[in-house]
Amino acid sequence: MQQHAMPGARYVDPKILARIGNLELLARNVVEGFINGLHRAPYFGASIDFAEHRGYVPGDDIRRVDWRLYARTDRYYVKQYEADTNTNFCVLLDVSRSMGFASRGISKLEYACFLSACLSFLAHRQRDRVGIVTFDSEIVDHVPPSAKHLDIVLHTLDRASTRRSGSLRVLTDLAEHFKRRSILALVSDFYEEPDAVLEAVKPLRFLGNDLIVFHVLDPAEIDFTYEDASAFEDLESGEQIPVVPEALTEQYRTLVREHTTALATKFSEHRIDYTLLNTAEPLDRALFSYLSSRAKLVHVR
Repeated sequence: MQQHAMPGARYVDPKILARIGNLELLARNVVEGFINGLHRAPYFGASIDFAEHRGYVPGDDIRRVDWRLYARTDRYYVKQYEADTNTNFCVLLDVSRSMGFASRGISKLEYACFLSACLSFLAHRQRDRVGIVTFDSEIVDHVPPSAKHLDIVLHTLDRASTRRSGSLRVLTDLAEHFKRRSILALVSDFYEEPDAVLEAVKPLRFLGNDLIVFHVLDPAEIDFTYEDASAFEDLESGEQIPVVPEALTEQYRTLVREHTTALATKFSEHRIDYTLLNTAEPLDRALFSYLSSRAKLVHVR
């Protein structure tokens, strides 16, 4: 599902971000610039403590009933506070070999790390517990969500690197770690068939977790702007393939469109938010996608 940039959001070229060299500073600058650019922020509570109302159910403390709201609506509503609505947030970051590709100076993995740092900083700012899992063909790092783990998450991102080919099947092994309802941000280039991708994420989704997917691609992978005949390397297998770009360009673009459309459709069918990201574009679209999802999650709890 594509999301549009929020009016007033601050646009930052990823290549400029790469010069900052400090993930915490980068995340703080992007997130605070983005938040300050919003005209209003409906996903935050009306005050520092109060978060939202929900319907009264037997067993609730009657001291939390909003009697003024009852007088207006003739229905019982209970006040919820931030301590009640805080949740676990965890980034699931693909660090397989294909994520190392870069045609314009910044790799998919670098962009994914910038994105993950911003999402984690934003979740921490909203007082959620943050964690991270990096994976390729197996789990590389696992930092469980905690209110005190932002620094560890950022450190994990700072030393993330691509080493070998990967498989999303490893995600099925993660399901046992997320039995407590969490918000999971999956960041990958999805170099697998849409059906295989969906099968890999189903266990996470069916446990009641809210899954938000960010599909990170390099501009050359989206538009295939090459002009000269040359050998192309499969980033997962290392196989060299001779290609004449002029003969392949339109066919390639069609395949990419079909792949991303199929992913978007399958994720949508399972109520999973999907955003396609181009590493040449600013991060505000990704942040807006997450915040839009976050707003919906707050209201359905």
